[in-house]
Amino acid sequence: MVIRLIYLLACQTFRWLALLARSDASKDTEILMLRHQLMIAQRAQPRPRFSWSDKAVMAALLRSVSKQRRTQVALLVSPRSVLRWHAQLIAWKWTYPSRRPGRPPTPEALRQLVVRLARENPGWGYRRVHAELGGLGHNVAASTVWSILKKAGIDPSPQRTDRSWAAFLKAQASAIVATDLFHIDTVFLRRWFVLFFINHSTRRVHIAGITRHPTGPWITQQARNYLMELGDHAESVRFLIRDRGAYFTDNFDAVFHAIGVHILPTLPRVPRMNAIAERWIGSCRREATDRILITGERTLRLVASEYAEHYNQHRPHQSLGQRAPDLLTEPEPPTATDNTRIHRRDRLGGLIHEYTQAA
Repeated sequence: MVIRLIYLLACQTFRWLALLARSDASKDTEILMLRHQLMIAQRAQPRPRFSWSDKAVMAALLRSVSKQRRTQVALLVSPRSVLRWHAQLIAWKWTYPSRRPGRPPTPEALRQLVVRLARENPGWGYRRVHAELGGLGHNVAASTVWSILKKAGIDPSPQRTDRSWAAFLKAQASAIVATDLFHIDTVFLRRWFVLFFINHSTRRVHIAGITRHPTGPWITQQARNYLMELGDHAESVRFLIRDRGAYFTDNFDAVFHAIGVHILPTLPRVPRMNAIAERWIGSCRREATDRILITGERTLRLVASEYAEHYNQHRPHQSLGQRAPDLLTEPEPPTATDNTRIHRRDRLGGLIHEYTQAA
């Protein structure tokens, strides 16, 4: 151990004596080179990467260091690397810029328009989108439209078309009417049934009748009365959604078939096929009938008609932009201020409150 220590001290002493014999310029050049290498090594790990400025500095410093010292100093580059850099520099100088072959790239605005048309119209294929672009003044090939849609990850039209029941209801809402029955048990444990119709587009509810025994002839007569009340508006109805109850007989369907209405029976145990009617039943129960003791037909008729009037004339609906069915054609109320007075109207003995701006 002592002998090894003496050997290392002797080696360091001779190195120090050799360093004294060198000129200051040589030592400064070597120090700068080593410092620059350390900076490069710390900047990029684990493998250092040289920028064009690093290559220029290292080439200049290596030129000032003697060949003997290059073999003794730990370098990140070799003379072969410097020669390769020089060859790359010559190749870069004598390489002439060339135009990119092929057609010019499609403008980004046109790409966004193609993707927008495809997403807003699931039933359009790339040729239909191409035709629409021609009408908008864009001269582009159909193959370009296909390429844009493929790169955007948009599937062909048959795979994008939504054929679900919800999509059908949304597209045909203005021509759909739904009907259903719901029951109410009175305080004397008698069950009454309420027949109603609701328009999918306007969400307007019509209470058709109330009975204890919903027979086929009674419901058929209520259907005739409903169409008579619609008058000329009955021509806009194209579909009627109902459940598969035995009280909806063939005579009931024949009343609507006579004016060209298609009957759409719901599947067994699939209430979502008549979701809008089921939603109205739930709202009527939660907001009115479940909070009042119904004694008989007269009370039930009053509660049902009063709530239907509130539902049609005041209750806001999300699908209608927070407006009531009967107020769709009315102008929006003025913007409220700090001095705006609010008037309250009570329905069903204060069970339901309606608020409006005082005149």
